[in-house]
Amino acid sequence: MMTPTTSRHSATHLVTRGLRNVLLYAVVIVGLLVFCIPVYYMATTSIKAEAEVFAIPVHWIPHEFKPQNYPEAFAAAPFARYFYNSTVVAIAVVFSTLFFSALAGYGFAKFSFPGKTLFFLFVLSTLMIPFQILLIPLYVLVYHLGWTNNYAGLIIPGALTAFGVFLMRQFCLTLPDELLDAARIDGCSEPGIFWRIVLPLLKPPLASLAIITFLGSWNNFLWPLIVVNKGSLFTLPVGMTVFTQPMRAPYWTYIMAVSTVSTVPVVVVFLALQKYFIQGVVLSGMKG
Repeated sequence: MMTPTTSRHSATHLVTRGLRNVLLYAVVIVGLLVFCIPVYYMATTSIKAEAEVFAIPVHWIPHEFKPQNYPEAFAAAPFARYFYNSTVVAIAVVFSTLFFSALAGYGFAKFSFPGKTLFFLFVLSTLMIPFQILLIPLYVLVYHLGWTNNYAGLIIPGALTAFGVFLMRQFCLTLPDELLDAARIDGCSEPGIFWRIVLPLLKPPLASLAIITFLGSWNNFLWPLIVVNKGSLFTLPVGMTVFTQPMRAPYWTYIMAVSTVSTVPVVVVFLALQKYFIQGVVLSGMKG
């Protein structure tokens, strides 16, 4: 039988839990608004008249709808070609990064060789070096290899990342050695173990790495700007500079129109891989 004291404690617990949930939802809603407002502003600006862009107060709903900003923006430069270049580069960088990162991570996690720890620490140390420091020597190397103004210069320097190797290694460490030993006893070769056993088990971290890599490659501006000066090889971020030429005010509505369209592939990739991405986050939390 419930006593008055127990009843009061239960009521207090329910109230406390309710307040905690309300506070949690409030924080989530505020965070959602913080992230959604810039996207909404970008989308609405893309269909505004140029005079409305810097209107005070801000026109959250356009007073004059101009959907023709989209065809006009895409007619200003060969953006179809820029989309194609960005897609080719991003897909190539993603697949090469996934393959080499999984291979290197598996090697660091499950094989022993002289200097393994030292070499892995060297790989990790590159995470602390800003890309801007590597920019000039990397460009000199690419130039002497003849990779400027072609896809090789855009793809190969990003084909492997220290973060990808670290992520794959951490997940490979959780794979049971007994599973791999059983495959070896059954006569499976080392490449067969990697392709048939290890790689399928790495789907969650591979999906997470694919999303991160695609996003980074798709939005990369500095490296394509430096390594390519042929308009036919411009990626989308570099191609958008056509709207920000010197001695001329930027066409903000056109920039926002192209930016809005450029977010579609990123959203599609995330929606396609979100199942495995969430699994990777959950597994990381369980391992922690």
